[in-house]
Amino acid sequence: MVDLRDKRVLVTGGSGFVGNYLIQGLLRRGAPKSNVFAPSRAELDLRRWEDCQKAVASRDVVIHLAAVVGGIGINQEKPGEFFYDNLMMGTQLMEAARLANVEKFVALGTICAYPKFTPIPFREDDLWNGYPEETNAPYGLAKKMLLVQAQAYQQQYGFNAIYLLPVNLYGPGDKFDPRWSHVIPALIKKCVDAEEQGAEEIVVWGDGSPTREFLFVEDCVEGILLATECYTKSDPVNLGSGMEISIRDLVCLIAKFVGFKGEIRWDTSKPNGQPRRSLDVSRAEREFGFRACTPFEEGLRRTIEWYRAAQSKR
Repeated sequence: MVDLRDKRVLVTGGSGFVGNYLIQGLLRRGAPKSNVFAPSRAELDLRRWEDCQKAVASRDVVIHLAAVVGGIGINQEKPGEFFYDNLMMGTQLMEAARLANVEKFVALGTICAYPKFTPIPFREDDLWNGYPEETNAPYGLAKKMLLVQAQAYQQQYGFNAIYLLPVNLYGPGDKFDPRWSHVIPALIKKCVDAEEQGAEEIVVWGDGSPTREFLFVEDCVEGILLATECYTKSDPVNLGSGMEISIRDLVCLIAKFVGFKGEIRWDTSKPNGQPRRSLDVSRAEREFGFRACTPFEEGLRRTIEWYRAAQSKR
């Protein structure tokens, strides 16, 4: 059991969407603010070995959230960048942490690491049974190497590194820039903008048939912190909600909550991405007692309300 109240914790990506919530979660657990180190990329560039060494110096726990991440479009535009940046950040940071005798390293992977045609629900044991969906494979594989590294380091060095696989996240404070955002913030922005401008239609990529599972960011942070405190095995662990919804149904639900009554047009010349995503979340509950508790519609309404409030302040 890791008592986070007396540990010096490095949170990479601490100024990002999940990072902001994670830092607040650490403080709520009693960690002194002075013990939580969350350098920005301007302060420390984790693609540089020397900066990784600086980041882990005198730290007890590392929670590695930092990633270069975005939607299908930006993944297709910058596959080399996504591969290199994510691989170098993770690999170097874990090695630096090992050399600095960090007590625990928590690596956040991605659901994009799963094979394109994984049986539903995704079980951690299926992680190596095929190649990831092509549009985000470079990103997914770069993050997947953290699992290989964590398991190798546990085996050879006894290094306490764990690997978590969060499903698609959403919530207040997410990225709403269309080039970098994931599906929920992208669709919220599209529907809100169309409703406010009186547009007659919105255009959505693909045909609406793929399914996705979503996890509210506050629930994800609770899962990360529980695993940090209690989990020590080398097996990867899914973090999800156990729900599944089609993109078509998701768009209709967001349009309903936003009040957009226009036409939804599907651009089938654009890729769908992975056909289905839905996780088996039993390992997380069994190993460290994590179960998501935010109903999807409640989380979606809160996210829409936050976005509208943020827009009104501009």
